[in-house]
Amino acid sequence: MTSAVRHPAGPDGPAPAGPGSPAPAEPGDPAPAGPGGSVAPAPVAAGSAAGGAGARAPEPLTLDDFARLAHGKLPAATWDFIAGGAGRERTLAANEAVFGAVRLRPRALPGIEEPDTSVEVLGSRWPAPVGIAPVAYHGLAHPDGEPATAAAAGALGLPLVVSTFAGRSLEEVARAASAPLWLQLYCFRDHETTLGLARRARDSGYQALVLTVDTPFTGRRLRDLRNGFAVPDHIVPANLTGTAAAGSATPGAHSRLAFDRRLDWSFVGRLGAASGLPVLAKGVLTAADAEAAVAAGVAGIVVSNHGGRQLDGAPATLEALPEVVSAVRGRCPVLLDGGVRTGADVLAALALGARAVLVGRPALYALAADGGAGVRRMLTLLTEDFADTMVLTGHAATGTIGPDTLAPPYSGPPHPGPPTAPRPAPHRDRSHG
Repeated sequence: MTSAVRHPAGPDGPAPAGPGSPAPAEPGDPAPAGPGGSVAPAPVAAGSAAGGAGARAPEPLTLDDFARLAHGKLPAATWDFIAGGAGRERTLAANEAVFGAVRLRPRALPGIEEPDTSVEVLGSRWPAPVGIAPVAYHGLAHPDGEPATAAAAGALGLPLVVSTFAGRSLEEVARAASAPLWLQLYCFRDHETTLGLARRARDSGYQALVLTVDTPFTGRRLRDLRNGFAVPDHIVPANLTGTAAAGSATPGAHSRLAFDRRLDWSFVGRLGAASGLPVLAKGVLTAADAEAAVAAGVAGIVVSNHGGRQLDGAPATLEALPEVVSAVRGRCPVLLDGGVRTGADVLAALALGARAVLVGRPALYALAADGGAGVRRMLTLLTEDFADTMVLTGHAATGTIGPDTLAPPYSGPPHPGPPTAPRPAPHRDRSHG
């Protein structure tokens, strides 16, 4: 498979800004330095010179705009918990930088009025190849939490993968949803806890389970350690009780006590048998693991590095995608998460063999910015951008998108600007994933 992905300098460069990174600049302040010393655009505040006295902040036009808005609203430690990654955050930065290096081949006079952006995933027709990835504790971003996210996604017919560490019950989220729901699962030392969640998901109408396979414990997330981060008392894992919930306010320490490190691929069959639901494996980055997952009977694979929050130095998901797709050989759908911020990113993932993509942090940023309405607008921006990109590359339907849509890797001198150039620089905290 021909890849249009190059490996830009940057992921192994200077470490990003530390915990509790500076708050957005006040009007008139100089733009702050971002990771590696680049200057990140500061958000435009209401009443700033850009809008005049009393003016409203500009409407978000990109997913990065939502990140800037969220940064201005969230407490510093909460922002770091959501935006941060493992170690020096090399993989966190690489996820988006590799997408930024992709070049697309335009098509002149494509003759397309409206493209068909829909895809079929596990028997359901999604109106676009986009869903929301599992992210813990949506209540950290907005008090309406997961039900607001589910309602927003459902209004567009797009799926939500609910986290094991949701702050609302599976049943409450299901009542708010009108599009497919999947449940992400960690395996606890008490396997019955995990199997019980799977059965509850089935009984509440969830359509699939997503077993996270890259997390015997959570990665070493330095921002959280420096901040002494703890989930606020009013936010709890609503679907866990007993030993599975004990100590969950400190996620890193809790994972080392509660997760089953002896887990192997046989658990896929147990989950399927207990629930009757298809099981996807999330966290696959290599051909060997893809082969093992297929042999275990998974219904799908999510190419994921946990948003750069597990093994620092692991490949960006778009880098790993062709290897996994080649190993799977069409035996199950392959999805991708990590670093998707534009319609061009969605198209690049499909061109390299993904059936669909999932976005995680952007959903929480949009929720923080404007509740459920923010999530709906974020998804609308992304899917409309994808539709435009399809037309400009000559695709009337998603089924025609393939490697020939991508130009060969750029091999000339680097473009001036930040590592992700020529894309606009993301906000200064490397909130990718």
